[in-house]
Amino acid sequence: MNAPAHGSLARVLHHLGSTLLDVVHHGARDGEDIGGIVIHDPVEDSVPPPNALILGVGLREPGEIARLLDELGHRRAVALVVRAPLLPDAGLADAAKASGVGVLSLTRGASWVQVTALLRAVLAEGDVGADGPETLGSTLFGDLFAVANAIAALIDAPVTIEDRHSRVLAFSGQQDKADASRIETILGRQVPERFSRMLIDRGVFRDLYRSAGPVHIPPLQDGSDGPTVPRVAVAVRAGDEAIGSIWAAVREPLSPQRSLALQDAAKVVALHMLRLRAGADVERRLRADLMSTALEGRAGAREALSRLGLAGRPLVVMALGLRDAASGASAGEDASATTERERLADALAMHLGAVHPHSAAALLGDTVYGLVPAPQDRDAAEERAERTAADFLDRVGVRTGAVIGIGPVGEDAAGLARARSGADLALRALRAGGTERRVARLADVHVEALLCELRDIMAARGDELTGPLARLAAYDEQRRAHLIETLRAWLDAFGDINAAAAAVHVHPNTFRYRLHRLTEVGGIDLDNPEARFAAMLQLRVMPVDGHR
Repeated sequence: MNAPAHGSLARVLHHLGSTLLDVVHHGARDGEDIGGIVIHDPVEDSVPPPNALILGVGLREPGEIARLLDELGHRRAVALVVRAPLLPDAGLADAAKASGVGVLSLTRGASWVQVTALLRAVLAEGDVGADGPETLGSTLFGDLFAVANAIAALIDAPVTIEDRHSRVLAFSGQQDKADASRIETILGRQVPERFSRMLIDRGVFRDLYRSAGPVHIPPLQDGSDGPTVPRVAVAVRAGDEAIGSIWAAVREPLSPQRSLALQDAAKVVALHMLRLRAGADVERRLRADLMSTALEGRAGAREALSRLGLAGRPLVVMALGLRDAASGASAGEDASATTERERLADALAMHLGAVHPHSAAALLGDTVYGLVPAPQDRDAAEERAERTAADFLDRVGVRTGAVIGIGPVGEDAAGLARARSGADLALRALRAGGTERRVARLADVHVEALLCELRDIMAARGDELTGPLARLAAYDEQRRAHLIETLRAWLDAFGDINAAAAAVHVHPNTFRYRLHRLTEVGGIDLDNPEARFAAMLQLRVMPVDGHR
């Protein structure tokens, strides 16, 4: 992932050194600004930017690491991160010294997605759309990590800054002075659900957002790890709206002076959070506009792809939607679904950025689209995108109800519009139900997609049931005879009377009677394959008794 970065390796280690990363060998460029975060891929020979921080996923052998260090030295990389434990090795030490590339070890238990997200957060530039850096009290506007460290120094306790959903926006150094739950919170960028539930049950959030000052939280019992370190929290407000909170792990109660300092710090954090919110909104809208232009193939599509860093590349389009989104949802449900889509759009952008050197994602309407560079092999590109999408959905969990359709490869700006159409059709087929799949390529659900299109055409024309099914539906409406249900079950069971009867919970003899009755009422010849196909097709594409 080649993302703009701000700050040196020293800054990274200041924030993450005691929590996530350990220095194995110092490098010659530790003090230079990091030029990007890149995941090493031994298969794809991509050229990292100068002063890149390289994530060595899967590297274990000292000889292999030493050879990579020599290559990275020629490309002026700052450091290489590998998974701990890394055993002492003289050849590796010599390679690190000769190349000038530092070597860091990533603590066991932390995922590469987690470390990528944390590195992006630590190195992200706080200034958005300004000619030069803006400061607030000598702190770069929007640099919540610097603010968190300043607050930690004021109250002599490690702190986190969180939003209303207990997502960690920033944290100070020296988190090892807290407890295991704080480390877990930082690695996951989210307060673990078991702790959130305990805080809700104790009314902590209610008291926190009602109080004007700091709130003391007694230790929580964390199973075998024993009680947590007590916390002090204060709400962050923008006017009357609580937009987040600051949490400090304290082993002793704060003095009145430090409590006042924490309360005053919340006002400074509010200004930074509002600026970040405004900047994120602007960036999100800009990215959405560029994605929309590129995907629709309008004039300026090539320019939009260029600004997204995707010009001249074949691309795979992903389309993410919520399977259970209801068209008639209430205002509250609709707002909740919109928030969930925005959260998924940000999460997908981060996930794609961690997996692919160049990618983009944005929310357009009620669909989140992702653009992923494709290798030359079309089938391999779609399979790779499918694996990436499946991995993402596994991480966000099944509770979201999210599904992802994968379109074919778009070779150029014109082909991208067709690829987007394919992704939309695959998504539509997944959302229509009838399958437990959460990810599908268009080729996998082509028939289902065609049925969706046919439903749209028939609904637009106002078509109604005709022939035998119309007669059966009218008879059911008058007498509640369940003849349509019987026909559907018989067709689905390929004529197996016992299986069909079990599906509708009636005795086989009762089912035989209904089947005989529907042939009389509907005038349908079930021995005729054309008649069976016509009935199956109408049942699939037209609503009958609220079902398709």
